Amino acid sequence: MGSALAQGLLEAKWCSVEQLAIVEVSPEQRTSLSERFGDVTILDSIQSEHVGAQTGVLLCVKPDHAEGAARLVGAAGVTRLLSVVAGLSSARIEAVFPGPVAVVRSMPNTPVLVGRGVSAIAGGSNVTKADLDWAETILSAVGTVVRVTERNIDAVTGLSGSMPAYLYLVVESLIEAGVHQGLTREVSRQLVIGTFEGSAALLVQTGEAPEELRAQVTSPGGTTAAGLRMLEGRAVRAAFLEAVAAATERSRQLGR
Repeated sequence: MGSALAQGLLEAKWCSVEQLAIVEVSPEQRTSLSERFGDVTILDSIQSEHVGAQTGVLLCVKPDHAEGAARLVGAAGVTRLLSVVAGLSSARIEAVFPGPVAVVRSMPNTPVLVGRGVSAIAGGSNVTKADLDWAETILSAVGTVVRVTERNIDAVTGLSGSMPAYLYLVVESLIEAGVHQGLTREVSRQLVIGTFEGSAALLVQTGEAPEELRAQVTSPGGTTAAGLRMLEGRAVRAAFLEAVAAATERSRQLGR
């Protein structure tokens, strides 16, 4: 995620290579990042000499390392931070800083890797509109950004944060269904992925509600109606509601 965001910022010309630095404690990862990003500065730690009045930090580490990393960032003099750490509240990050800090919490999803992510941002107790604008320009380099209150970040995590996995499961299942009906796996894969991509484009480009597009495909008594009747009978809609609820609750638990 951090590498994808760095790549997106450079490609969008949000900053120059001279204005960007990446901090990575692993020697192997530093070598890999140096090969990928060329002239971008790769550091093993952040120090006060690396921090200026306009310096902002993107915190993109595993949750169990996040507070320690934030503490080091605060000690170096950083006063603005964008966190993409799942389940970690802005209050917990603020608590490890030696002074006031503007913490913007965010939840992007994996399509940021191809510049098509969806991210939500929420401000902590010291955040201004300028801080939110700054965070939005960063995440806009790799997709779409929405603003929510922090109390809704867990729901965002359960919905769009986890949603790529839900959709991949649907795609995987439909490919398997095609194989069960006699198609080769490659033909089934092409049909499912192509239809998935085209249906998403249709939803975006027409601006019509999903229920309207579904109705247009569903002739009374037809094949699609038969398939949908089976899905509703197996409570697929309810299963998605429960999946998002479960993921949202897990996000809340991680933040406690």
